[in-house]
Amino acid sequence: MTGIAEFIAVNIDCPEPPKLSAFYAALTGGEVTFDTPEAAAAALPGGQNLYFQGVSGHKAPTWPTGERPQQYHLDFYVDDLDKAEARVTELGGARPGFQPGGDRWRVLTDPAGHPFCVCLRSQ
Repeated sequence: MTGIAEFIAVNIDCPEPPKLSAFYAALTGGEVTFDTPEAAAAALPGGQNLYFQGVSGHKAPTWPTGERPQQYHLDFYVDDLDKAEARVTELGGARPGFQPGGDRWRVLTDPAGHPFCVCLRSQ
């Protein structure tokens, strides 16, 4: 079946688009391609794009439970979970307490509080 649409990007609501585009560009080795206070974009290696839209009064998800569910999450392959976590923390992200992945993946959060997973690349 031939589609009629081509995927462009995932758009993420956040309080500070430039901060989040810089975070994901640095995390993946990508680059910020658009940057204003209201919206920003990061081109990731491999051709994917993440767009960030400023939302006044944005509140981070309350993961894993709570009044504001995560609604979505991104997954990234890494070679070393500890190194990935250290880099995410250096870039302004964090590690929530609940970790369901054991030694296979780790849940982290970006500077706006969105959860995402770093998953060990298959060897």
